[in-house]
Amino acid sequence: MAKLIGNAPNQVPTNADLGSMAFEDRTNYITKGASVYQPYRNLIINGDMSIAQRGTSASGITTGGTGTVHSVDRMALAISGAGTWTVSQETDVPSGQGFAKSLKFLCTTNQPSIGAGGYITFLQKFEGQNLQYLKFGTSNAQSLTASFWIKSSKTGNIIVELADRDNGKYIGQLVSIDTANTWEKKTVTFQGNTVNSFNNDNLQSMDLQLWFGAGTSLTSGTYSGVWQSASSSRASGLDLQLQDTTNANVYLTGVQLEAGTTASDFEFLPYDVNLQRCYRYYQNLDIGQLGFGFSTANGQWMYVNVGLSTVMRANPTATQGSTSAVGSTNAIGVGVTRPQQILYQLQASGSGSDIYAFGTSAQITLDAEL
Repeated sequence: MAKLIGNAPNQVPTNADLGSMAFEDRTNYITKGASVYQPYRNLIINGDMSIAQRGTSASGITTGGTGTVHSVDRMALAISGAGTWTVSQETDVPSGQGFAKSLKFLCTTNQPSIGAGGYITFLQKFEGQNLQYLKFGTSNAQSLTASFWIKSSKTGNIIVELADRDNGKYIGQLVSIDTANTWEKKTVTFQGNTVNSFNNDNLQSMDLQLWFGAGTSLTSGTYSGVWQSASSSRASGLDLQLQDTTNANVYLTGVQLEAGTTASDFEFLPYDVNLQRCYRYYQNLDIGQLGFGFSTANGQWMYVNVGLSTVMRANPTATQGSTSAVGSTNAIGVGVTRPQQILYQLQASGSGSDIYAFGTSAQITLDAEL
């Protein structure tokens, strides 16, 4: 390639020099107005099903009308009059996609004739303060695209739905399971709601639901394709009815919900980052020896402060698991909970006694799920 400037102070390139220059291809450079990778674009937390703090399996599930997380973090099962189910974390995943875990729903006792108001759905719930950037309730309301991998033992239509809990509005689409026992990737896009906005708080404002079965009071309406309030059309066209067959099952992984009209590749997060995001809603503290104190009188209380690594969504509900108290204590238990800390209380059984909160197998669970 010719020199742009020669050695002489006043030398400039000739037309011939410019014609022989090699220019760099900047096709892939970021330019003004071009889209840029957006971190945390996936509204779904733990969409790769890698975190399961509650355990890898939960069985005998028959109730949970508003959606309860049983195994894999943030992944809820909503069920009413639709048989008995087991929820588990599995290693069956689509080949070559980067996933290591999946979520499985298994019908262990079927419900051949589901009641009019019965249903079985998968869902994840979202805080309103995490949805403000979608600009719902304005003319600039953004569309949302859901994508996921699914494998079902039955073929048929399911419903993929967004439910606006602040305003009682719903929008759904039919998705077909084409081949039984085969991983398939599905993508659906929903228009933004220009009429209703979300509350800006830490409560449930919206959820993504996948309907696997429903009764006539939810399927008798006509699907409108737009945001609407009629419950009778929420599952219109659904015919999979997974609950009517014992051992029927469905696997899910790679669940993503993002702003825009196209689905991007699944956003994999480092394990520790994913775990910290789950901690906002649930923590299983396997903390071993938590605290130590010395009593000066029988019945004296000592409080042990435990700071949390993540601010939880709200004051958590604390459940004391294994205690294995060491020393002389009359009582131990959780005294006060806050989004950032808990205070554990111990009551001595006599003066001069060493008292401990826990032994080596101590556990406390903190639940602040939506």
